[in-house]
Amino acid sequence: MSRLTRKWQTPYVVFQPRVQEGLQAGINTIVEAIRPTLGPLHRIVVMEKASKVGRPELLDDGAIIARRIFQLEDREEDMGAMYLRQDLWKMHETVGDGTATAAVMFQKIFNEGLRYIVAGGNAMRLRYYLGEAAKIIHEELDRMAFHLHGKESFARLAETICYDPALAKVLGEIFDTIGEYGRLDIRPGRSRELEREYFEGMYWGGGVLAREMITDLKLGSVQFEDASILITDLQIKEAQELLPVLEMAVGAGVKSLFLLANSISGQALSILMSKPNREKIEVVVVKAPAIDLVTRQGAMEDLALLTGGRAFFAAAGETLSSVSPSDLGQARRVWANLEHFGIVGGKGDPRALRQHIAKLRAGFPSLKDPEDRKRLQARVGKLMSGSAVLWVGDTTPTAVEARKELAGRTAEAMRGAMREGVLPGGGIALLSCKQALQKKLEKVEDIDERVAYKIVLKALETPIYTLLENGGFDPEKILYQIELAGPGFGFDLKQGQVVDMNKSGIYDAASVVKSAAFGAIQGASLALTIDVLIHRRNPPSGSYTP
Repeated sequence: MSRLTRKWQTPYVVFQPRVQEGLQAGINTIVEAIRPTLGPLHRIVVMEKASKVGRPELLDDGAIIARRIFQLEDREEDMGAMYLRQDLWKMHETVGDGTATAAVMFQKIFNEGLRYIVAGGNAMRLRYYLGEAAKIIHEELDRMAFHLHGKESFARLAETICYDPALAKVLGEIFDTIGEYGRLDIRPGRSRELEREYFEGMYWGGGVLAREMITDLKLGSVQFEDASILITDLQIKEAQELLPVLEMAVGAGVKSLFLLANSISGQALSILMSKPNREKIEVVVVKAPAIDLVTRQGAMEDLALLTGGRAFFAAAGETLSSVSPSDLGQARRVWANLEHFGIVGGKGDPRALRQHIAKLRAGFPSLKDPEDRKRLQARVGKLMSGSAVLWVGDTTPTAVEARKELAGRTAEAMRGAMREGVLPGGGIALLSCKQALQKKLEKVEDIDERVAYKIVLKALETPIYTLLENGGFDPEKILYQIELAGPGFGFDLKQGQVVDMNKSGIYDAASVVKSAAFGAIQGASLALTIDVLIHRRNPPSGSYTP
């Protein structure tokens, strides 16, 4: 049995000063692995694969690097590393970018705060005043934020996030077309190039339930014009269940019916496909969208409002026997293939639809869970009729996957920028917050409060220091030049000169900068109050995942 295995099987309680030493070592280890990736002139972190077979991973994203570090040998250090790792991954899922900025700020705040606590400072009071500093910074960043318009501006924003000009240009065009909530599917490319395609209307996952219903064999799809739509998530097991619907539809003069269902039996399908019935009415049955119940019910509610129909829910005990002509939705065109179905020109009440979209959008800021946010974002995007597919190509499968991940991360950050605005990039927005914090510092006398503000002042400089160091520049010299140039000026690392950041189109998403600063301060201040570590015997399988 290895020494590492024996250590992990031994439960024990750890007190100070070992707690602080261990946490600090773990935090520093993970940050120093991420630090080189910050900025447009960043370096690469190489990660050996677990199987040690094949080419190692080449990583330049802080959250992914942190995610790949799933256990340190020393248990105290491991707890510090995993604490920060979780914070960075949560930020990655929420805003998509800024994890390297958050990491270096977290490290500076924790190390400076720990130095003060070891010298006799009060950890709880320091934590409180660090939180007060975070509020000041948040207010300043809100004050500085502004919104961009047009695909050229969006492309420049994308480039400051991904440092890939070709990808940035395509994403700028896409988001100018589909908007902040628009649906964007990012898929592996069909060639070495970047390709995009826009869809009229909206589409959902859930294709036709029987290949026999495909009428265009070349395209693998079926399409109806001026269709009626019946929205359900029922399981149609018997042919008799369909008879009331068919009789009602034929009596109402319906020529084509688009039926959503959870499943349909072969017997029921044979009724729909029989020649006499098809001469009276054409029916296509598609899979009700989404696997989980919550997402499916939300999609059905949206479809009902979009088309002016009524949704029949299996969970409510509803059946097809009570369906009337007024329950059917209407659309100018519907289509389906083996994987998706789409609706173009839904004929629901526009006013009710606008109110529904407004209600969904109003609830978005209050959602904290990343999955809930993505689910709601997708719903709004579909209802606002913005849909696009981006095929990401490159020279090798590995490069395609890396670029696809980069595109997804950039898209998420751009959505945040379109909602909350942008800020001058290159660390300048955080640097500009120093003035407000310095004014506050000059008015306070409490030692804990003064120390907290001084710590945060240092942390605000850390991102731009790191950017300049990674680019091979002298931070002190460049910062002096920026100060002489005045407000709004920063350093363009690619050109190697001080420029007006707005005129040069160097932006950061406000949501990313705020999340990085606030998350770093809150996370580090909480870590500074940890006094005891309790290790368990045999951590549960799966506690650490790459």
